[in-house]
Amino acid sequence: MPESSRAAPAPKSAPGDASVLYTEKLWPNFWIWLVSAGFSSAGILMLAPISIAAGITAAIVLFAIIFVLLVLSTPTIQVTGSTLSVGRATIERSFVGTTMAFRRAEATAERGTRLNGLAFLCIRGWVDPVVRIEITDPSDQTPYWLASTRHPDQLIVALSAQRH
Repeated sequence: MPESSRAAPAPKSAPGDASVLYTEKLWPNFWIWLVSAGFSSAGILMLAPISIAAGITAAIVLFAIIFVLLVLSTPTIQVTGSTLSVGRATIERSFVGTTMAFRRAEATAERGTRLNGLAFLCIRGWVDPVVRIEITDPSDQTPYWLASTRHPDQLIVALSAQRH
C-alpha cells in the first residue's frame, strides 16, 4: 500500500453524482506496516518449538489478517459539489460551516483536551494534521467533525469552493 495519500484537487465527474473536488485515502504509514510485520512474526516464535513451517505459516496468516483489517478500515475523505464524506459519514455541504486546520501541538489539543464529546471523529494516529469542520445542521447535535488529513489546506480549499 502506498505511504502517501492521494489528494486530487482536479475535478472528475461521475455519472449521477456531482464532480469530485477532493479525495484522499488515509493509508497507514510505512511504520504501521513494519509494526504489523513485527506482530505477525510472533507466530514464528510461538510455534517454532513445534515446527518452523507451522511458525512461518502462522506469521503469514497473521500478517494477512492484519493487512486486510488495515485496508478495510482505511477511511476516505471526499468532497463533491454537494456532499462531504469522511469515512462512513456523509453530510450535505450546505450544512458545513467554518473549517480550521491544526498541526502538531494544536492538533494534539484538538484530539485531546479541546475535544467536544459530541464531535464526530475520523482520526488516525499516523496522520498528524486534523481539520475541524463545523456542522450547522440545526437538527444534528454534532457540533463539528474532526478528521485527520495529510493535506488540510487542500481540503479546506475544496470545502470553500462553491456548493451546488
